[in-house]
Amino acid sequence: MQSVKATFFAIIVFVGAFFVFNAAYTIHETEQAIITQFGKPVGEPITSAGLHFKIPFIQNVNQIEKRILAWDGQSNEMPTKDKTYIEVDTFGRWRIQDPKQFFLRLRDERSAQSRLDDILGSETRNAIAKHELIEIVRTTKDREPVVDEVLSDAPGNVGQLYPITKGRALIEEEIYQQAAEKLKDFGIELLDIRFKRINYNETVRQRIYERMISERQQIAERFRSEGAGEAARILGNKERDMQQIESEAYKQIQEIQGAADAKATEIYASAYNQSRESAAFYELLKTLETYETVIEGETTMILSTDSDLYRFMKNSNPKLEKD
Repeated sequence: MQSVKATFFAIIVFVGAFFVFNAAYTIHETEQAIITQFGKPVGEPITSAGLHFKIPFIQNVNQIEKRILAWDGQSNEMPTKDKTYIEVDTFGRWRIQDPKQFFLRLRDERSAQSRLDDILGSETRNAIAKHELIEIVRTTKDREPVVDEVLSDAPGNVGQLYPITKGRALIEEEIYQQAAEKLKDFGIELLDIRFKRINYNETVRQRIYERMISERQQIAERFRSEGAGEAARILGNKERDMQQIESEAYKQIQEIQGAADAKATEIYASAYNQSRESAAFYELLKTLETYETVIEGETTMILSTDSDLYRFMKNSNPKLEKD
């Protein structure tokens, strides 16, 4: 009889322990839970950590993440307002704010990630399509750009950044506001969304390189033009200085020659006025100098017998004088 009682007691303890084991469950600090009965949520979400109980075999515990979760969007090619295609890669942070609503609409995180892809990707595409490329690339409208001093006085818009009205930070905020409202219907709180990377399309990248080359060519052409102008100015000054020097030198030469001629004339006059012998001797010397200049070794001359140049040659040859 005692053995039967002991067996019966053991069975009761075992059954009780089995029911308690199936009725008790624990919730961690990083979790929250939804109790479902025949697949439908019952009661309020369990958000406090610790030991809790449920109806065994009838109710099930569905654990839901309580921590901040990451969303990493795929890199997609999108057109901007100015029809420039860029590749945009985004990421975000979110958490489950209303576990019951989340469980009814999405059930699990995998479905939530798919819904985030749809909503955040769509809002990102809409925001990109409504703004110019410069608005998406530039961080904020109040940032002071660093401008190359070489480009500061270049003609046209070379090296100058176009003014913006919003900037990338406000566009990210616009995407956040639009997507957060839609995600509330799924029990999701969107905490933040940011652009991870923005890459140019290959054709756009080529156009940017061409524009950079064009800007540098304009700068080089401006330098060449300034250099050519400076060279022309230097050459002009050189020609002017050379003409001035030549003019002054020619003036000095003429003055020296004039003074020399005057001195020679004075000597001629003085020599003629001294005596007949001096004058005749001077005339002879000048004639001989003329002979040295005019007559060379093979020179043939035809002269009249009464010419002044022939007179001394005639007087120096008795035979010619006799003839």
